[in-house]
Amino acid sequence: MASIARYLILLTSAVLTFFGLGTILRIGGRPEMVVWYAFYALIMFVDGAILLFGFFQLKKQNKKIYWLTFIVLLFNVIMPIFDQIGMIDILFMLLNLASLLILYFSRKAFLPAQIEQ
Repeated sequence: MASIARYLILLTSAVLTFFGLGTILRIGGRPEMVVWYAFYALIMFVDGAILLFGFFQLKKQNKKIYWLTFIVLLFNVIMPIFDQIGMIDILFMLLNLASLLILYFSRKAFLPAQIEQ
């Protein structure tokens, strides 16, 4: 189950990179929106880079990496609610929600073992 979580995170990172590239390509269509499109693309690239980092680092059982990845996925589920929701937004939210839930339920594989006292 842990490998499924990691690969869903990798897929989410790839989707964000694809959306970021698509946003960059839209810049020429509406010159008045150049700054906004560049900002949106930057956010998508940073989001995707954090998830890609999480994909590679989760195996190391670092609590900070686990929670960073968890929070970014949670953020990705919540934020589209504040926009006009379309089919792509719903699919993206579902992908992130699936990644988040599987990551949560397989947390023992990603978090360091607790030492009982």
